[in-house]
Amino acid sequence: MRAKSIKGKSTAAIKAALQDSMADGFKPTLAIAFISKSQDRTAICQLLDAEGVTVFGCTTNGEFIDEETEKGSAAMLLLDMDKAYFQVYFETYPKKNYREVAKDIAQKAKHQFSKPAFLIGISGAETDGEEILHGLEDVVGPEVNAFGGAAGDDYSFTQTLVFTNGKESDYGMVCIAIDESKVAVKGIATCGWKAVGTEKTVTKSDGNHVYTIDDTPVLDITTKYGGLENVTPENSDLLIELAANFPLQLQRKKGDSVMRPALVVDWTDHSFYTSGTVPQGSKVRFSLPPDFDVMEKVVKGVEKLKETEMPEADALVVFSCAGRILSLGPLMPQELEGIKNVWNVPMAGMFSNAELGRATGGNLEMHNLTTCSIALKEK
Repeated sequence: MRAKSIKGKSTAAIKAALQDSMADGFKPTLAIAFISKSQDRTAICQLLDAEGVTVFGCTTNGEFIDEETEKGSAAMLLLDMDKAYFQVYFETYPKKNYREVAKDIAQKAKHQFSKPAFLIGISGAETDGEEILHGLEDVVGPEVNAFGGAAGDDYSFTQTLVFTNGKESDYGMVCIAIDESKVAVKGIATCGWKAVGTEKTVTKSDGNHVYTIDDTPVLDITTKYGGLENVTPENSDLLIELAANFPLQLQRKKGDSVMRPALVVDWTDHSFYTSGTVPQGSKVRFSLPPDFDVMEKVVKGVEKLKETEMPEADALVVFSCAGRILSLGPLMPQELEGIKNVWNVPMAGMFSNAELGRATGGNLEMHNLTTCSIALKEK
């Protein structure tokens, strides 16, 4: 399987890059497209559609091929995968029946492929990505390879979108089912944020709404440990600082901890909503602001994936949390370059609102402040 990555800051630039990529006879069948909302994604999809290319698309908070990050652009991975080896599904979930929708997709994929793997894009701030993963597991089994991310909107926090040929939704999912008997799909979700302090107990929570830790309002105990100042509703930077630098780390009996940053504060009781479920009675630790070790851990995790499961790859897809580039800033290209150099194959990725995948030794879960790297290799 051949792969090429292209990017551009206009429809004309993407058209030129697409034509250039095919000048040597390369005929892509699948495009994994990460496109800023500022671009004309409809026109870009029409370009791909005219060439017979199936589209898997998400809007973004930033895009990249290789290690160079962009804003307001389109970046995509073009693959000439045999059309018999994959199927793209597109569904909405207006009834919030995420698990049932995912199960239906998995059943269709299982009927087509004896062992399907999945690459997933989701839209809608309320979407429970873990329920989607559970729906896939219900049908295919707990060891299913499923990875992906939540679409972004250039940090406007207004409307995210997923799309494919002729369709898009701000409350739906796009999914590539891949025949693993023909194409190997392996991935890893790695965070790298260091925990600090002793384990603490979540004494009151409801789903992703965390009220108290050790019987103290969660906002108060978090800002105390983070040494944060100006903790008021008027501080427009507070949420970014909480999410990017001082997320909760939900401890797991199996596998690495899972990041649960604050996304919305309820000022009436100083509780907050996180990116995923934090069960009452669970154990959490606080985080240190990131340093170079954060990037090193991600790259080492990908290197281990190569050593143990995926010695060779044809292409690489990366979903990196938007919070990582806010925290790491100009250091972010170093992490992406490290990932790229593991296999040194065409790569495309996006800065996402959340990441879907399996942490080292863990279960399939929705993550934040995490980099999810997925390698593909035709057998």
